[in-house]
Amino acid sequence: MKTLHGAEIRDRFLAYFKERGHLHLPSSSLVPRKDPTVLLTTAGMLQFKPYFMGLEKPPGTRLTTVQKCFRTTDLDSVGHTARHHTFFEMLGNFSFGDYFKAEIIPWAWDFLTKELELPIDRLWVTVFTTDDEAERLWQEKAGVAKDRIRRLGEESNFWAAGPTGPCGPCSEIFYDFGPDRGCGRPECGVDCECGRYLEVWNLVFMEFNRDESGRLTPLPAKNIDTGMGLERITSVIQGVATNFDTDLVKPLVELAAAKAGKAYGNGGKTDVSLKLIADHLRGSTFLIGDGVTPSNEGRGYVLRRIIRRAIRHGRLLGVTGPFVGDLARWVIDTYGQVYGELQQQRQFILDTLIGEEERFNATLDNGISLFEKAVARHDGKVLPGE
Repeated sequence: MKTLHGAEIRDRFLAYFKERGHLHLPSSSLVPRKDPTVLLTTAGMLQFKPYFMGLEKPPGTRLTTVQKCFRTTDLDSVGHTARHHTFFEMLGNFSFGDYFKAEIIPWAWDFLTKELELPIDRLWVTVFTTDDEAERLWQEKAGVAKDRIRRLGEESNFWAAGPTGPCGPCSEIFYDFGPDRGCGRPECGVDCECGRYLEVWNLVFMEFNRDESGRLTPLPAKNIDTGMGLERITSVIQGVATNFDTDLVKPLVELAAAKAGKAYGNGGKTDVSLKLIADHLRGSTFLIGDGVTPSNEGRGYVLRRIIRRAIRHGRLLGVTGPFVGDLARWVIDTYGQVYGELQQQRQFILDTLIGEEERFNATLDNGISLFEKAVARHDGKVLPGE
């Protein structure tokens, strides 16, 4: 297996699909365009929903992107787990009435096993429980053994961006880290959450529309929507235990550690805080770069919350001075080569982050001062609740 930088994996993915007739489009904004159903862009397919629905004509029937994504559903898990982020990059390729299962299945296998050189004996595949065609194609077109394919139900293998809209059965590819990383139970498999198996790529066969009643109707054409988390596949390629230990994120974690005067990698609460700080400030930088500003509602509230969580965890590590600006500069310098809006909005991003940091630190300092005065008035005894 090749050892590649995260940036190299990003470039290889795009090159692979451009060689197969795909037009490379830039990432859309984290602020969804004309889509009131979602607060922030959560998947690569969101900007293409009108194409899937047949409402607009795409610039090409084959597209590929690296999409900026932001999810808040697992906010409280960030820092505590190996994989959860707010912001992440999603590698994707899309077909609008062009190719379908018979093409994407062998391409996905070829990219992983030939281009990235993942060992075949580490890979497993899942298909929707009734998808006989996908199971057959994995065997015939990709050469996957039948005993490496698992059928799972709607919760795992039927994908939709939300309660309504384009959807379809999907097929997922998992990387097996081996029994040493597993729970050891005989029934342990790809649907076990012990950490042995990592989903690296989801191939969605987008062929239905779900209305508000839950009824499925066929879309105007059969489409393909795939998504592969860049941080996840990079962790596999680089042989590290968590996404935070990839070269996409670890330098930022270590910069946070240097600011706090702490060592990263010893486990425990310190590592949780360092990973959270890195994640939240990376996400904040990208949100502000797309025009979101701190406020008390909507996207602005999400931004304010993650900035202040990062600052609070900095305080827990003993950081009392300003630090968010230096971490944001690293994000801009590193990712600005791919996402030009970060360089274009550099000063606005820094001014917004530093201003929010100053306001929140003033609020914290004032609260601590009031608390200390109250303690002094009661001679260190229990404070009344009112």
